[in-house]
Amino acid sequence: MSEEKSTPDFLGAVRELLARRKPIDDQETRYDFGEDDGRERPLAELRALLDKRSLDEVARVIEALEPDERLAVWHEVREERGEAILEILSDEVREDLLCDSHLRNEQTSVTAFELRNGRLGQIRVATPYDLKCLKPIWIDLVAPTPEIRAWVGRFYDVQLPNPSNLTDLEASARFYVEENGEIHLHSDFLLDTKDESRNVAVALILHHDVLFSVRTEELPTFRLQRLRARTQPGYVTDGKDVLLDLYAADAEYSADALEDVYAALEGVSRRVLSTKITDDEAAVILADIAREEDLNGRIRRNVHDTRRAVSFLIRGKSLSSAQIDDARQILRDIESLDGHTSFLFSKINFLMDATVGFININQNKIIKIFSVASVAMLPPTLIASIYGMNFQEWFPEIHWRYGYPFSLLLMLISVAAPFWFFYKKGWLR
Repeated sequence: MSEEKSTPDFLGAVRELLARRKPIDDQETRYDFGEDDGRERPLAELRALLDKRSLDEVARVIEALEPDERLAVWHEVREERGEAILEILSDEVREDLLCDSHLRNEQTSVTAFELRNGRLGQIRVATPYDLKCLKPIWIDLVAPTPEIRAWVGRFYDVQLPNPSNLTDLEASARFYVEENGEIHLHSDFLLDTKDESRNVAVALILHHDVLFSVRTEELPTFRLQRLRARTQPGYVTDGKDVLLDLYAADAEYSADALEDVYAALEGVSRRVLSTKITDDEAAVILADIAREEDLNGRIRRNVHDTRRAVSFLIRGKSLSSAQIDDARQILRDIESLDGHTSFLFSKINFLMDATVGFININQNKIIKIFSVASVAMLPPTLIASIYGMNFQEWFPEIHWRYGYPFSLLLMLISVAAPFWFFYKKGWLR
């Protein structure tokens, strides 16, 4: 029998290490591992355990875990093993990991992709010498330094922009063709995680059928595209195919984000349309609605930007007939997404108005109580004012032994009578 644990035992050991984590609070993704001198021990043991197992075993354990546990284990897998493990995982688990772990790799990286037997081969590039023996169709730069952009640009005779300065809104500055035939596109790609959502600017350049992509951070769309091109023969044939597939993947990613928005709004709808809602609950609901409205707006901006980029490529007449068909399919998908974002905006406005309406109703109830109390106190005030007069000759009750209790009883009746009347009319409900 092998000395290594079987897969069930391996899974149990992983869960045991994960169970030793203790959240510091519910709002942050930090953990307390017991005493200060041993807080890193479970993570170190988990990393060592994962390194000892084969890629297939690690993949099976990741798929067997719950989503939160799965992501925690994925963060402890060494980067050089991560891409190979992703290829083994199912599509659903792979996409979940890519969408939730984009911050895992933000360091500078340059990756070249060659066609090998119809699939993309991935080569890490560290120096200009690594490019000499390559014939890539795609070079991907993540957070490149000025020096890296300079030597990659010199080798291929292309000007690579600073990804931090891609803020132009004019179409002439975002989509244009140089005199030498270079196609430049500055597009926004959606990034949606549990903690935040934003649009990340990406520079895309087609130069002699080689696609150059420059961005400040890793994105789920790009990682997903790389995996598909590496695992599916004939998925891409040149840099233009890669470019179109990136836009198609971005539209698909936006569609998934829209589904999440709709699911979140369904939950909000159930809370808004409940029989009773307090002001505190309404405040939480308004915050949730605002968050989904912000994401929906970013998705709408993202698909509009993608539509402009794909339309520019079609007008440029540089695509083949098959690629034009693919581009038009992307535009059709975007058209359906655009209509869906409009529907969600309407739903968001309805939920916002309904929630504000409930807040107004609650406030009106409070004002109604004060109004009723004010009206009910008018008759006893009148009675007390009358008996406060000093006309003794015409006030027989002033010398009456029971005058004071009588006035109190009269004031109590005068208070009860309006409340009874309001109750019978249903104004106190």
